[in-house]
Amino acid sequence: MFIVAIISTILVFGIKESVRVNNIIVIIKVVVILLFIGFGLSYINTENYVPFIPENTGEFGKFGWSGIFRAAGIIFLAFVGFDAISTVAQETKNPQKDMAIGILGSLAIVTVLYISVSLVLTGIVNYRLLNVPDPIAVGINAAGQKLFWLRPIIKIGAIAGMSSVILVLITGMPRILYTMSIDGLLPPVMGRVHRKYRTPHITTIIVGIIVSVISGLFPIDLIADMVSIGTLLAFAMVCISILILRVKRPDMHRPFKTPLVYFVTSVGAVGCLYLMTSLPVSTWERLVVWTVIGFLIYFLYGLKHSKLNNSAGNRRGNE
Repeated sequence: MFIVAIISTILVFGIKESVRVNNIIVIIKVVVILLFIGFGLSYINTENYVPFIPENTGEFGKFGWSGIFRAAGIIFLAFVGFDAISTVAQETKNPQKDMAIGILGSLAIVTVLYISVSLVLTGIVNYRLLNVPDPIAVGINAAGQKLFWLRPIIKIGAIAGMSSVILVLITGMPRILYTMSIDGLLPPVMGRVHRKYRTPHITTIIVGIIVSVISGLFPIDLIADMVSIGTLLAFAMVCISILILRVKRPDMHRPFKTPLVYFVTSVGAVGCLYLMTSLPVSTWERLVVWTVIGFLIYFLYGLKHSKLNNSAGNRRGNE
């Protein structure tokens, strides 16, 4: 809660200040990750990789291919962040070029780092011993006294890693609410920009308070599942929406180009929906509740005040 409060305060003061803080945090956590990978390689026991994909058993949980996809659906939250790049398009010098590099580049780097850490960690320690809150610390302990000096550094890296993710996500959400307000889908107060700092300070403060309360009161596994399924649903809806617009509005101006658009969006939507099916039933129940709340906000306020909807109605009236 303290970290969220600090980050929200920084974000109110401006995007440049936030970027500087984030750059420092990212450098710290990447250095820590590279230290773990570099020093951990020599402690790998290849016997821990056999079997590389454990069979589906009830002793330790759900494994096999079904377990892999379920884990992918749950751990999807770890990749959340690259999508937040798209929310700062209005604050980017050359969005058509820089956005694509930022999103695809960050995805590539993060994927390589995640796979490398996972391979080193499961090589040092058998996977049965890693169902703990601090698996990397367990890996360092298993390596013996030679890597004991790395343990406090890993803790610093973990805090830095979480902080940078929180900063990126809290950067994105207020700007989504700001854009929705400008479009008339939310009250005008959500669209206010600070006179001095030129940031959506109202939405930043609101998001900071909500995130702080939820993170302080709810268990992490529940939050993780909700973040993953909510993000997967949002990505699936974006892919489907692009397909619909390509058919219904082929004349629309599109500053951002998508190669193989029908293939990419179809695979993206199917992939997200499939990962969602692997998540627990209780997570789906919560998603339904949140979705109903969203529909209520839209139909009770957004539909009536939507500028796009009103302009379309005016055009039909003139015709």
